Amino acid sequence: MLTNPVPSTRSRAHLGATDLHVTRGGRPVLTGVDLTVSAGDRLGVVGENGRGKTTLLQVLAGRLGADAGTIRRTGSLGVADQEMPIVDDRSVGELIDVELAEVRAALGAFEAATAALADGRPDAEEEYAAALAAVDSLDAWDADRRVEVSLAALGAVDDRSRRLATLSVGQRYRIRLACLLGAGHDILLLDEPTNHLDAGGLDHLTARLRSHPGAVVLVSHDRALLADVVTSVLDLDPTRDGRPRTYGGGYHGYQEGGRAERERWEAEHRAQQIERQRLADDLSAAQNRLSTGWRPAKGTGKHTRATRAPALVRAVHRRQEDLEAHVVDVPEPPLRFQAPRLGAMPGATLLRADDVAVSGRLAGPCSTLLRSGDRLVVAGPNGSGKSTFLAVLAGVLDPTGGSVHRKRDARIGLLRQESPPPSRRRAFEIYDAAVSRLVSAGRLHESDRVPLSQLGLLGSRDAARPVADLSIGQQRRLDLAVLLAARPHVVLLDEPTNHLSIALVDELTAALAETPAAVVVASHDRQFLRDTAAWPRVRLTPYARSDD
Repeated sequence: MLTNPVPSTRSRAHLGATDLHVTRGGRPVLTGVDLTVSAGDRLGVVGENGRGKTTLLQVLAGRLGADAGTIRRTGSLGVADQEMPIVDDRSVGELIDVELAEVRAALGAFEAATAALADGRPDAEEEYAAALAAVDSLDAWDADRRVEVSLAALGAVDDRSRRLATLSVGQRYRIRLACLLGAGHDILLLDEPTNHLDAGGLDHLTARLRSHPGAVVLVSHDRALLADVVTSVLDLDPTRDGRPRTYGGGYHGYQEGGRAERERWEAEHRAQQIERQRLADDLSAAQNRLSTGWRPAKGTGKHTRATRAPALVRAVHRRQEDLEAHVVDVPEPPLRFQAPRLGAMPGATLLRADDVAVSGRLAGPCSTLLRSGDRLVVAGPNGSGKSTFLAVLAGVLDPTGGSVHRKRDARIGLLRQESPPPSRRRAFEIYDAAVSRLVSAGRLHESDRVPLSQLGLLGSRDAARPVADLSIGQQRRLDLAVLLAARPHVVLLDEPTNHLSIALVDELTAALAETPAAVVVASHDRQFLRDTAAWPRVRLTPYARSDD
């Protein structure tokens, strides 16, 4: 149940949930969620796709009922959904008025209370004091200015006469986000707010959330935003007991706590599996002794062997009971990415590009030289040709200027920004076929084959599903698996963090730092760019296009 929200100042902003449970279509979506967020708290909510992050925000906002549990909310509420569909023919100004309705109401009440006080009406002083407190709580006088500042910082349309239906999804989203940042709500619930924002917009959002005096609940896959903003993290991914975990200490605390939690889980599961195997081995040994006792060899000692039979039977029964009593109650932990050792050719030049350019796509001239262990980040705004440059290096696109030389026996792998069209073939079939082609062509030795299950990217159940039935993130994991299975000497990655979970991105980043292969990455991911700050950069500029 959701208790009635109580008007308050932001210092009393509070949102709490106790033992929330939500089931949809017979499948548990949220199980035992507990959280507390007060003024000054900024809670990040993380988890793989489908873990119920958006559902949780909808429940906290009172838009969706929980099957069990209690929610307590004190203070005004602002909600930013992932998308903003058009439901009517409102203008930008009308949307701003709707989002600032509480501000407008507070200012109207203050004007009325001021007039009543001037007229000397009874109880006017009490009404004036209450109205003034409400206006101060929202900082209502400055709300429109804050919205205007946010509209400009987010790159949103500020023409209040424009119809929303004429704007893109991204523009509508940025307008609504600007309103929420300016409205002065006590509590903000934000679902993937970095969608549709550029670098300047991300900086503005980060600054506004850090300075927000109320409470914030933030669903995001943006590791940089989480690292810069949150004070604690609620992780909805699976745990040993099936209940979500909350970690203090900001994003760093979540990383450290989550890692420790995972290691304990894996250790307990491993210990139980080892103990069960020991009991099974003991049972097998006892059964072998029993079999030998019932089938004595010819000659002497028959009576001795026969008298041992009852003891052997009791030993078998006892070990069977021990094995049956040892229930493995620790579930199998989630997958952990295990990168194979990639190829290395120390001292050799694997790839060299000299003054390459592609007409209409890559301005150039762009040059690079790669040896084993080299690292390179390709940076630049959208339209600067980062994907084009990687395609030229991989040999899937010919440059219109310059040249590229590749060592003949060097394997070069490219992870494209988008997955290929999904087929009805099962994931493991796609993977096995790709590896078999390399072996047949003599590009990969049979002994270098890596089983899909060994990579920790897809579980056995998902590996047996048609690719078309996998999520976008799972298809991306398959793409990565196929790339790594080729044991490339040069790894070219185009926006590799897209659609991947936070945990996998961190594991992939660590693996890339250690591989002996040469690595080239094009990415907009701010945290990835921070993690690779020591890597050399190639900075591209947008291709100069003619006006005709």
